[in-house]
Amino acid sequence: MHKPLLIVLGIFFVGLAFLGIFLPVLPTTPLLLLALACFAKSSERLHNRLLANKTFGPLIRQWHETRSMPRKAKVYAIISILVGGGISIYSVDEVLLKLILTAVLIIPVVIILKIKTADRRQDKL
Repeated sequence: MHKPLLIVLGIFFVGLAFLGIFLPVLPTTPLLLLALACFAKSSERLHNRLLANKTFGPLIRQWHETRSMPRKAKVYAIISILVGGGISIYSVDEVLLKLILTAVLIIPVVIILKIKTADRRQDKL
C-alpha cells in the first residue's frame, strides 16, 4: 500500500521540481531529492531513471555524495531567483507586497549561499 503512495509522491515532487525551473521560489534540487527518496523506497526503476537523467542526475548524485553544489549551479540558481523575483517585484504595485516578495526571495538565496561549493574536481560529476 505504501509503495504506490511513495511513487505518486515522487512523481508529484518531480513535477514541482520541474515548475521550480521556471518559478524562482520553488527549489528544484531539494524537491528532486525528495522524489529520489520516495523512489528509493518504492521503485528502483524510477530511482535509477532520475539518477540517470542527463540534466539533473549529476547534480543530485553530487549533492547526495558531498552535500555540495557546483559554483555554476549556484550562480545559475541565484541569477534565476533574482531575475524571476525582480520581474515579480517590478510587476506589483503594492509596496507591502513588494517587501514580502523581497523577503521571500532572499531566503532561498541565503540558503544557496550557505551550501558548500563543490571543488573543481567534483564539478565534473
